[in-house]
Amino acid sequence: MTPTELMGDPGPGGCFGRFGGRFVPEALVAACVDLEQAFRAAWSDPAFRIELDRLLRHYGGRPTPVSRCPRLSEEIGVEVLLKREDLTHTGSHKLNNVVGQGLLARRMGKSRLIAETGAGQHGVATATAAALFDMECVVYMGEVDIGRQELNVFRMELLGAEVRPVASGSRTLKDAVNEALRDWVGSVVDTHYCLGSVMGPHPYPWMVREFQRVIGEEAREQCRELLGGGDPALVVACAGGGSNAAGIFAGFADDTAAALVAVEAAGGAALTGGLPGVLHGMRSALLQDEVGQILEAESISAGLDYPGIGPEHAHLADIGRARYHSATDQQVLDAFQVLARTEGIIPALESAHAIAWVLANAGTDELPLGSTVLVNLSGRGDKDVAQVRDLLRP
Repeated sequence: MTPTELMGDPGPGGCFGRFGGRFVPEALVAACVDLEQAFRAAWSDPAFRIELDRLLRHYGGRPTPVSRCPRLSEEIGVEVLLKREDLTHTGSHKLNNVVGQGLLARRMGKSRLIAETGAGQHGVATATAAALFDMECVVYMGEVDIGRQELNVFRMELLGAEVRPVASGSRTLKDAVNEALRDWVGSVVDTHYCLGSVMGPHPYPWMVREFQRVIGEEAREQCRELLGGGDPALVVACAGGGSNAAGIFAGFADDTAAALVAVEAAGGAALTGGLPGVLHGMRSALLQDEVGQILEAESISAGLDYPGIGPEHAHLADIGRARYHSATDQQVLDAFQVLARTEGIIPALESAHAIAWVLANAGTDELPLGSTVLVNLSGRGDKDVAQVRDLLRP
């Protein structure tokens, strides 16, 4: 595969190398095909792109800045830049995708949005888009995640969404996806499934990455302005399903020499500890046992508590264009506090995984002293403050 083929159109089969595809019940095949056709038509329609850009700018708050971190950089000997997705409306990168999917659903004549959520940020963003476009909204959320993200549950309800608890399985993100897919099987006529990450059956991994591509395209130009025309040595992002990482990687994968690093939760590291398999309509790297049974993921962060990763990430790892590492819960808690103390920025626990990797590797061969690293700060930590308080002050 040549560099120009990286992070492009996977074609009608939806495959990234040996990963991806569309593994869904017969009842959803037509819905996925219709969605792919509708997205292709919309994405090539200048009027759709203009309206999306307008909403992201005037409603979502784009472009988000790239911020220098002078105190943190001095402390660790590496120049740290942050792409500030925490400054978007609703507090995370998730809005980029849901505004795009909401516009597309409206164009397709749908009146109802459904979504899954772990940390609640995608649920909040979907509820926000549903309010904006005057659509009914149902969000599926595991009972465990509801318990640790009560504020986001209230935000969704305040925005007019119904939050449906999921009591099956591990009662976390994986099980919320299962319930959302079951809902979609029976409601495809008037319902659009607003999937939140670069996972699931084709066209979702490709479509969500394209809606998130704006992060990387902005960041590349912003970094070149800050760095006198140069690029960062490394681009680092957290990864559960991997939408924020795919979005920022898309700006650097093809035409820069920047190394790409994604950081998974240590208890949900599908690429560093998983095997290829099929889950939620895609073939990707998954946490599973020797007979193919999916294992439960564990993470301090509800948004990364998923036993797989998007198929394009599995492909980028396969060809060596991106590296995948993990961070422990304790490293994440430490990073959460370090960024707050040094820069006055409280990151989401998801984003703190990326910061944790930078702190652990500054001054090593992975991240030499004096190098420049761009971290995608995918969300702000308001939602996690109460959880972190309870962990630090039991």
